[in-house]
Amino acid sequence: MGQLIATDKDIKVFKTPYCGCCNDWVTYMEQEGFTVEAVDVSQEQLNRLKYHGGLQPGMGSCHTAFIDGYLIEGHVPASDIRRLLDQQPDVAGLAVPGMPVGSPGMEMGDRFDAFDVITFDRSGQSEVFSRHNQN
Repeated sequence: MGQLIATDKDIKVFKTPYCGCCNDWVTYMEQEGFTVEAVDVSQEQLNRLKYHGGLQPGMGSCHTAFIDGYLIEGHVPASDIRRLLDQQPDVAGLAVPGMPVGSPGMEMGDRFDAFDVITFDRSGQSEVFSRHNQN
């Protein structure tokens, strides 16, 4: 699979071959100015990447990305990734658990579920990084 760590605005996304919302998130990230390398892998390979990247149980989604040493799990907004890169906190990465409707790549008209972007570290600690679509 080669190098896992992307730098600056280069992001490497690992996904299964037939995930439509993963492809939509890749397109969204490109539109947001990121250079995206999308790599199709098996579900088993994807699960290993999540585990080795420090993703905590219960925080999984359909795709996993790496940028500047951080793991990005799921439908994380570009604004949160930019903030992560600007602040450089001592965390393993960001996650949007599940596949919330209205998150980037999961657009469904005027439907928007509230969702949190969560930071996590390798010791199992996590906290809310940002909240989206709150009413």
